[in-house]
Amino acid sequence: MKPCSFAPAPSASAPPLHVVLFGAGHVGHALVTLLGTLPCVVQWVDARDECFPDEVPANVQIEATDTPEAVIDAAPAGACLLVMTHNHALDFALAERIMRRRDFGYFGMIGSKTKRVKFERRLIDRGVEPERLHEMVCPIGVPGIVDKAPSSIAVAVCAQLMQVRARRQRALAATGQDARSAPPRVSAHP
Repeated sequence: MKPCSFAPAPSASAPPLHVVLFGAGHVGHALVTLLGTLPCVVQWVDARDECFPDEVPANVQIEATDTPEAVIDAAPAGACLLVMTHNHALDFALAERIMRRRDFGYFGMIGSKTKRVKFERRLIDRGVEPERLHEMVCPIGVPGIVDKAPSSIAVAVCAQLMQVRARRQRALAATGQDARSAPPRVSAHP
């Protein structure tokens, strides 16, 4: 008898998401495990090289760097940027840098509603237009999942990323464009 095996089916309707994940903590580890099974390419970024596992899924590239801002600047248009570092000051620096861009496909950050309010005030003080703050998804993940276990947060985040991808597919279908030649920017919100 032949053992069962699973391989994700390729999707011709939309290219894989480009995900840039900042943070190699517990949630980052759980998230990478799930992202390894989804149609995406992942850059996993953290300054702490010792926090990365020895092996990662084939679609994940580890980037140990103390200049994560440069990774933001180099990310392709339409990238999905996820911030979940071990440091609130670093989270804010990354959030500010991301909000200076106008071509990301999604920006999500781990945190509470209180963290969001504090960051919004600080971003406005730094010149980010208030009408753009809705582009920052915090708390991250689909609503309704209240469990704070890293694996539960990872499921909620992956579900939200798949919603972003589905909206991208619908937008492409509505315009009649081929997914491989269409511009990558799609709003992160319904």
